[in-house]
Amino acid sequence: MKKIEAIIRHHRLDEIKNALSAAGVVGMTVSEVQGHGRQKGHKETYRGAEYSVEFVPKIKIEVAVADSQVDRTLRALIDSAKTGEVGDGKIFITDLADAIRIRTEESGDAAL
Repeated sequence: MKKIEAIIRHHRLDEIKNALSAAGVVGMTVSEVQGHGRQKGHKETYRGAEYSVEFVPKIKIEVAVADSQVDRTLRALIDSAKTGEVGDGKIFITDLADAIRIRTEESGDAAL
């Protein structure tokens, strides 16, 4: 099993959710996060005054998938999140030792 975390733009969330659903991903966790990458934030103008936004608001999506679903899930994420602009985000993949569904006590792939 793998845990896939994607940091994406806010306005891409619905498209990504639909793409993941079509790819067979049945559950996800979504969080609002802030951070910066290489661009180190950006400058904005509000009521004529320019100010620096150091941490850009983003959305973090976390999904746990069986090893057999990783490629399909990554393709769905990349295709639906990519705009070609700086700040499209990042995807992180980590090994997942186990997962347990609390209600039924199923573990492993069956818990996903």
